[in-house]
Amino acid sequence: MDLDIKKDLASNWFKLLQNAICNDIIKLEKNKLKFTSTTWKKNRYKEEGGGEYKIIKNGKIFEKVGVNFSKVFGKFPKKFQNKILGANKDPKFWATGISVVMHMKNPHIPAMHFNTRFICTTQNWFGGGMDVTPSIRDIGERKDFQFVRDVGVTFQMLFNNIIEKKMKKKWTLKDKETQYIKRGRYAEFNLLYDRGTKFGLQTGGNVEGILMSLPPIAKWK
Repeated sequence: MDLDIKKDLASNWFKLLQNAICNDIIKLEKNKLKFTSTTWKKNRYKEEGGGEYKIIKNGKIFEKVGVNFSKVFGKFPKKFQNKILGANKDPKFWATGISVVMHMKNPHIPAMHFNTRFICTTQNWFGGGMDVTPSIRDIGERKDFQFVRDVGVTFQMLFNNIIEKKMKKKWTLKDKETQYIKRGRYAEFNLLYDRGTKFGLQTGGNVEGILMSLPPIAKWK
């Protein structure tokens, strides 16, 4: 697939998802609140893209929510070029993504964060993650066990599905070399920098903060 088509598909999806999430939140608030919307640019003086963040405050359910869409491009600073996949050959990048941060009125509802993104250097990949963080411990060994059980069963279903689809595919020595590089060179980088908070509400002009949280987790085939 042509790279420009991939970029359009990804950025259009993230923008659509931003609107869909905001609509769901408004419905939960019984249509009594509206998001305020602010567009931003990565660079004041030249065209390097930007995005839009939407914020809602003081609802019956949501104390504060930020939903940020971005589509930016430019060049990595020299200090980052050897740390980002594909940037050591050419420092230019293009990136798009969505970040959601939710803080709740009711302390029994956990805070939630979600982000996904598509990054292009001389290579291209998807990244992202989510977390659900309770403020109050949900006491109950039965509930804890049910959650752990569900996580285990979901993982079981996923690894069986993935392995069955791919276990008969042929691979080369170059594929094996790539696997070893990913295990070694990028494993620590992934653990250090895949932090969604760096892609949260404060990402309006902080492209370095955005992109330092963008390790590869899935390439577009």
